[in-house]
Amino acid sequence: MSVSDEFLQELRFRINIESVVSPYVNLKKHGNVLTGLCPFHNEKTPSFTVYPENSSFYCFGCGVGGDVITFIRRIENLDYIEAVKSLAQSIGMQMPEDGYDDTLMKRRLRILSANRAAAKFYHESLLTKEGKPALDYLFSRRLSIATIKHFGLGYAPDSWDRLCTYLRGEGFSLQELVDANLAVKSTKNNRESYFDRFRNRMMVPIIDLRGNVIAFGGRVLDDSKPKYINTSDTLVYKKGRDIFALNFAKKGNDGSLILTEGYMDTITLHQAGFNNAVAGLGTALTREQAQLLSRYAKEIIICYDNDDAGHEATKKAMSVLGQTDMKLRVLQLSGGKDPDEIIKNYGRERFKSLLDGAANDTEFKLLSERQRHDLSTPNGKLDFLKAAANILAGLDSAIERDIYASKLSEELSVGKDSIMQQINENRKKLLSYKKKDRLKKLERESFGTIDKLNPERGRNIRATKAEDTLISSLLNNPDFYEKIRDKIDADDFLTELNRHIFRVIVSRLSENREIDIDLLSSELNNDEMSKVMKFKLTSNELNNTLRECEDCIKVIFEEKNKQKDLNPASLTDEEFLNLFKQKNT
Repeated sequence: MSVSDEFLQELRFRINIESVVSPYVNLKKHGNVLTGLCPFHNEKTPSFTVYPENSSFYCFGCGVGGDVITFIRRIENLDYIEAVKSLAQSIGMQMPEDGYDDTLMKRRLRILSANRAAAKFYHESLLTKEGKPALDYLFSRRLSIATIKHFGLGYAPDSWDRLCTYLRGEGFSLQELVDANLAVKSTKNNRESYFDRFRNRMMVPIIDLRGNVIAFGGRVLDDSKPKYINTSDTLVYKKGRDIFALNFAKKGNDGSLILTEGYMDTITLHQAGFNNAVAGLGTALTREQAQLLSRYAKEIIICYDNDDAGHEATKKAMSVLGQTDMKLRVLQLSGGKDPDEIIKNYGRERFKSLLDGAANDTEFKLLSERQRHDLSTPNGKLDFLKAAANILAGLDSAIERDIYASKLSEELSVGKDSIMQQINENRKKLLSYKKKDRLKKLERESFGTIDKLNPERGRNIRATKAEDTLISSLLNNPDFYEKIRDKIDADDFLTELNRHIFRVIVSRLSENREIDIDLLSSELNNDEMSKVMKFKLTSNELNNTLRECEDCIKVIFEEKNKQKDLNPASLTDEEFLNLFKQKNT
């Protein structure tokens, strides 16, 4: 379905792109633009730029860009119509009734409605006689009724189909319950049956930043396995993308978030007043989750379990979080396996003191290496110092390297000069490696071999540059089209990406329709919109003359003819005869 240009123009006029992007990116004003850390790739220096004057954005780091509709499509993983409808609803605009197919959107909304109804059912079940074992379990974890209600904790009855029966009565179909992963379909003896996915479990609803219940985690009340089962991926939930309790923790966290391993640790911390606690969702921390966290915090304090598995998970989390610009600290738990135990056994103040003394990422790495070596032996001390020198070589601050070297020198009775010498040698090797890596990337880029959006560029560098310039010129000077329309066609382009973009642009121009960026997003995918945004931004670097366009057309045909020269089999009979005549004159 296509949305009218008039509707899209009205949407652009009424929408405030800053308000759309701000929930996902911490924006700062710089002149006429807004900048922040890109939500689509890991970066430490802001390269994501928002242009309020035309409701567009572009990241100079990863090349992602487009209009406000493209942003919502990417960030929320929506199709075009869903993104338009979402934006329209946010400002009270009524979508035109053109009979478009919104089946997928309706399925998503039904899943969210089913989840909300299920959360209510589970919570009410917790407060019944049947739910007493689950409620007793929560009381044994010293959770208050207020906390239980705040997080909407519940109980899934020990029944095959209690939830299914309830939700059927609320108007949901069995297929909708399967779509939401609240029910499981079974086929035995050619008969279909449906049963509740969660049974006899304490239930934790997972709520997104908009307040939607998108999934559930269910914990057993005995020693059966698995201990936890979670909602599988659905149309509204993707494992590894969301963060538990971030809907609460994003408010007033003073720039710092405590990252725990599980729901219960996070809930306990909130009850103890640490409202900035969050947790992953049953998997190792992902890059998507790290990017999400970086939108709401400048510092992450990792607070994983004090056991081998927790230590390994901490290292992996540090590796992922280290790709962002957030400051990292690691809590060294003593007196308990996890935050829940420490608060339960020693109280809030003990945990607060541990929190205040949390080690930064360098200290944690050094401590981890220290625990791996026997420092009472010469070999153990030597191996540790080699590992420590390697860690410190990665620090960009000379002052930090000096401070840690002094500390190691005092602790291990080893000359500071010797330690610094080893650090400097390692750093020299590290910088040399990084320099070679950068040069390789620049070399590949200069030959056009890693243009992910236009992979054909590497084989058609000169032609692609001409195509890029021609499209950029047209975007900036639509009136040029009448002068060149008979001189080139989209089929003359050598790269498929530019061919499609050019075809869309000239099709609109031939119909006397505008080619503003927000009007193109209905006909171009996200990657194509990124390319168009780049064209728009580079148009001011061109001469922007008709002569320049004509020169580009000339280059495109020259390159096209070269390819035909190299591959006579691709020529028509007439073209081949003409080529033969030219070579013999």
